[in-house]
Amino acid sequence: MTLTGLLGMLIAACGFLLITLVCVPVAARLFWNYRTSGAKLTDSDNYKWWVFCTIATGVFMSVCGHGSILIALPSIAGHFGASLETVLWIAISEALAISSLLLPMGRLSDILGRKQVYVTGFTIFVLASAAAGLAGSLPFLMVARVIQGISSAMVQANGQAMVLSVFPGSERGKALGSQFSVVGVGSMSGMALGGVLVSTLGWRSVFLVNVPVGIIVLAVALIVLDQSRFTQERDGGRRPPFDWLGSTLSATALLTILLAMTLGNRIGWASPGVLSCVFAFVVSLTAFIWWELRTASPMLDLRLFKRKLVALGIAAGWLSFLGSSGVRYLMALYLQSALRYSPQDAGLITLPMAITMTIMGPIAGRLSDRYGWLKLNVGGLGLASAALFMLSGVVGVNTSLQVLVPLLVLQSLGTGLFGSPNNSSIVSAVERSRYGIASALTSLTRNSANIVSNAVVTAIVVATMAAMGAASDLGSVSDEPSAFVEGVKRSFLAAGFMCSIGVIISFLKGDRPKQAAEPATQAAAGAGAAD
Repeated sequence: MTLTGLLGMLIAACGFLLITLVCVPVAARLFWNYRTSGAKLTDSDNYKWWVFCTIATGVFMSVCGHGSILIALPSIAGHFGASLETVLWIAISEALAISSLLLPMGRLSDILGRKQVYVTGFTIFVLASAAAGLAGSLPFLMVARVIQGISSAMVQANGQAMVLSVFPGSERGKALGSQFSVVGVGSMSGMALGGVLVSTLGWRSVFLVNVPVGIIVLAVALIVLDQSRFTQERDGGRRPPFDWLGSTLSATALLTILLAMTLGNRIGWASPGVLSCVFAFVVSLTAFIWWELRTASPMLDLRLFKRKLVALGIAAGWLSFLGSSGVRYLMALYLQSALRYSPQDAGLITLPMAITMTIMGPIAGRLSDRYGWLKLNVGGLGLASAALFMLSGVVGVNTSLQVLVPLLVLQSLGTGLFGSPNNSSIVSAVERSRYGIASALTSLTRNSANIVSNAVVTAIVVATMAAMGAASDLGSVSDEPSAFVEGVKRSFLAAGFMCSIGVIISFLKGDRPKQAAEPATQAAAGAGAAD
């Protein structure tokens, strides 16, 4: 480690120590007020918001950290003398670990208790962040990132479930919408914060920033989160066994198919490596379905998908992310490579998209609590689909920002209207004892669709450029952007069709029953018993 890097870390440590000295006394004073007044924090009318803020801070750290790390990749490549393609696996490895382990961690929380799994995962996340920030070699850094992914799966699989456990059913949309807003703020500020940290303190600070902040959040979580609120009642007082075989098979199936989607554009879709991953996926998925339908305590009760709201909600949500994630990825390349904007300007141009989603999350959630989710789901995805079709017709080598930005905002507006109401519809059909696996399912929908979406749009662009006789690399895009732009048009068109299918599925899913949200959940429980 260089003297400059060491000095940067010392400055960061001093800064975070100052944060600790300010935040800890304030938090301690708040809790002291409750103790001296004779009241319990858990009895407070605002306890649900204490839980939300505690969980939201962890979610913000995870989402913000992902954007920060993407900014740091070139600096990491330079430090270790590696190619950018190699260090990209620092981000990919974490995403694969999260996606493959979300379902097992969700089920584990339903069995052991959500607070235990959440706190354990957050503790490991802080330790892995420290290890990544102090890594002396690239392989060590990648191992630390995989461990971060494992711990993030434990956190993500439980966060939403814990928030839903303290909000009444009539405020389910409000809770999900507020969390959706936190994700938007995190994605909006991640790359900007990462740029400041990397520029002033070096790439290690992107990881080390999680340590002092994480310790504070962990301390607050231990005090605020009431274990009795997040531990499920068990029949006969016995804890159901954890489905180790089912968890292994599901993780293998998800890992192999996502790995195939990631490698396809790099080593060829017909390469032995990709074909082996696809074969392993088919075998492990078949074995998983066979086992889950026969074991007494399945990791994922596949009978949940007999419930229309769950099956169609997951399908519509996956198609929504499949259509929207690739847009952000392609737009970053398009603005810089075709329209020749600087990275800083490109980030500012896409900022209205993130702001729109941040604002629309809680608004859409509250509207779904009051009016149901059908109109928001169909209307939101309809807007997103229309914006994507219009984008496919206007993108070019000289497209004006006055045309481009409003359409990007419209697409983001539609996605924001759709997101939290759709998740609310899924959760409404699941009993509270299964909120862990339901939370994991919705998180898996987002994570897996993000990976697949980037792979799909990349494949479309590469195939289009090859068909037009252009080299499929970024260097040729700046010299001859017309083939790349044509690929972007086709990608947006394909994304529009995906969202259009999501509109149809959302319509078939239907709306919330006329009765209140809590009786609806009880009805779903009865349906589950009938299964």
